[in-house]
Amino acid sequence: MKAYIAGKITGKENYKDAFIAKEKELMSYGYIVMNPAILPYPGFEHHEYMHICKAMIDVCDSVYFMNDWHDSHGAKMELSYAIEQGKTIWFEEWTVKLLDKIMNGDVDASKRPIGLYRGFNQESR
Repeated sequence: MKAYIAGKITGKENYKDAFIAKEKELMSYGYIVMNPAILPYPGFEHHEYMHICKAMIDVCDSVYFMNDWHDSHGAKMELSYAIEQGKTIWFEEWTVKLLDKIMNGDVDASKRPIGLYRGFNQESR
């Protein structure tokens, strides 16, 4: 499965470190990862970055939103675009909380949510 990482870049100190750490984590689960933090910054206009990022999303199955996504105009645009394109959507905060519940036995792991698609929760059956 191919995943794109979305999150705050503009105005975030050490954003590259956060994105690289998330990339390594997702790769450890077997994902092929598209990381927008590899793009040179600064260097392009915002609309040019978005053009490139949309192309990255196009070739991925899912988009993983880091906790700070809601503080990013670009990540909000990526969410709308990913939903429009029918991509599976993951939110870090939601995923981490869910995994904690599964590990604590509070959620039946056989019926755990596997992602969000077009804004609706899908469950494995």
